[in-house]
Amino acid sequence: MRPVRIAVAASALCLAALTGCSHTGGGPSPSPSASAPSASAPGNARTRIVIKDFAYQPATLTVRPGTKITVVNEDSAPHTVTATGAGKPFDTGNLEQGQSAVITAPTKPGSYPYICTVHPYMKGTLTVR
Repeated sequence: MRPVRIAVAASALCLAALTGCSHTGGGPSPSPSASAPSASAPGNARTRIVIKDFAYQPATLTVRPGTKITVVNEDSAPHTVTATGAGKPFDTGNLEQGQSAVITAPTKPGSYPYICTVHPYMKGTLTVR
């Protein structure tokens, strides 16, 4: 493994560990699952989309304008999170296995469908309100 890939993998693991520790409520921290229909991020909190088993987890995400969203590829294939609407307000570019990227939710409220440009059957929706 090249030094750059090691650094990227280490950064992704650190980010995943830090993001997983941000839960402030009582009881165990909720974990994303394929059966979860949606997730929300209060304020400008950082939230995540995990790509696993050729699916987005969660596939529907509701956030406030300007929220930072970490996208993590836990799959064996490369993937993207690319908005399909006018102006394509966000795009992670290709993420290889273990890589992550941060996108910023649009500032205008609305529904923003997205796909994986490598696997267009993978679909999700980002709702900004």
